[in-house]
Amino acid sequence: ADVVLLERYNHLGGLSTGGLVIWIDRMTDWSGQLVIRGFAEELFNRLPADAVAGPDPADWGSTDTDKAAHWSFRTAAYHGIVTWSPTLDPERLKLLSQEIVIERGVKLVYHSWGCAPLMQDGRVAGVAFESKEGRMAIRAKVVVDATGDGDIFARAGAAYVNDIEEADVHHCMNTSWLFGGVDMNRWIEFRKRADPYAAFMAQGREACGLFDRPFVSWRNDVALFMGPRQSGYSALDVDDLTAVEVRSHRAMAAHLDFYKKHAPGFEDAYLMLSAPQIGVRHARRLTGVGAVLRSRWPEGTALADEIGVTPAVSPKFPNISIPYGALVPEKLDGLLACGRHV
Repeated sequence: ADVVLLERYNHLGGLSTGGLVIWIDRMTDWSGQLVIRGFAEELFNRLPADAVAGPDPADWGSTDTDKAAHWSFRTAAYHGIVTWSPTLDPERLKLLSQEIVIERGVKLVYHSWGCAPLMQDGRVAGVAFESKEGRMAIRAKVVVDATGDGDIFARAGAAYVNDIEEADVHHCMNTSWLFGGVDMNRWIEFRKRADPYAAFMAQGREACGLFDRPFVSWRNDVALFMGPRQSGYSALDVDDLTAVEVRSHRAMAAHLDFYKKHAPGFEDAYLMLSAPQIGVRHARRLTGVGAVLRSRWPEGTALADEIGVTPAVSPKFPNISIPYGALVPEKLDGLLACGRHV
């Protein structure tokens, strides 16, 4: 295929790089088998060893009490089972993603924002984009909307839904950040002490309002904050997006002050980086030929048009089949849509 990749930022990788969602959740199923494969497997095989942190393959699926306890504080064990849920260096992932795309012969165009579909006889025939050169366009046999928010498929007239309960976690948004100069092993030892930790969190909520706990990263001296989550905002409203950014950056500074004073391992912490991309969990969901349905969770059936597999949310469910139809608009040709809308 002759491919052009438009990217609005100066890097690839989506939220796992620019959003600092550097924790890649559960690539193994509950038996320890690697099920997220394909290009994801190639990425992890090619990343430098010091750019990835997580359990050894021999421990994937382990129910050993000590191992599960160890990794539960390092975002890699759930329900007493060790999983391959690595954390990684976002800069290394940016570079590797770029190099893999260029190796494949893709024309890469950074700093360009796809803004409108080109329509011809009721089908998508390309996309217009904005850049420093003004508005330009690319004609294409197929347009892949990887915006996550469904910006292109919505403007092309594809059906979608964006209903969600405001109290639901997927309605929340926030901007993640990193603190440097920490000792996460010291923090984890404190985190294991239930009563002092509970008192610390209560004190933090009282002092800061918006308050969250840190997660491990790919290094012991870097802490990751993927919250605090903020509900009641729309990822499709520019004023809401701005408000979340303002609140998130204020929360980052307030967290630093509080953690430096009260959290073991954070005495020398400093502001390292706030995410260039806002963390959105939900915007639009494409109405496709097929769909990923909650009702199918108990089945474990491989669908006829399966193009991917995801581990279930808990050991009581089998792996979940992802159908190609979930990427295909119900009544619009010339476009596919990948990413979180699924």
